[in-house]
Amino acid sequence: MELIADILLAAGALGAGFYCLVLSRRLKRFNDLEKGVGGAVAVLSSQVDDLNKSLVAARQMSDGSSRALEQLTGRAESVAHKLELMMASMHDIAPQQDAQPAAQATEENDALAEAYEADAQVEEPAEPVQPEPQEESKPAGLMFVRHNRNQNRVA
Repeated sequence: MELIADILLAAGALGAGFYCLVLSRRLKRFNDLEKGVGGAVAVLSSQVDDLNKSLVAARQMSDGSSRALEQLTGRAESVAHKLELMMASMHDIAPQQDAQPAAQATEENDALAEAYEADAQVEEPAEPVQPEPQEESKPAGLMFVRHNRNQNRVA
């Protein structure tokens, strides 16, 4: 009886050894860097690194675009404010008559001139532009008339 028990015990040990050998080979193939899960993990890891780099680059580009857009929006708002001032000053202009003397400029025109000067100082210094002499003409029922800032209002 002891002999049968020893034979069964040895057979069990050999079977367990064979099973461990098979599992070892499967585990090596599973962790193989070229074909198995190890390779997939390595590839995924490198892709995550690439995605992180492209995400950082995209974030930097969007931050730069955002800053540029904010600057352009600020400039557009200042130009809109100037246009509003110009529109408000245009309502105060009366048709001129050649024989009447010129009066002082209104406070709105002064404020508009100061706004233009302040903006000209803030923006890039450019070469001085000589204003072209414009011919004085009477408005012919137009709602908006282009005029010089130095042009005086008739009371």
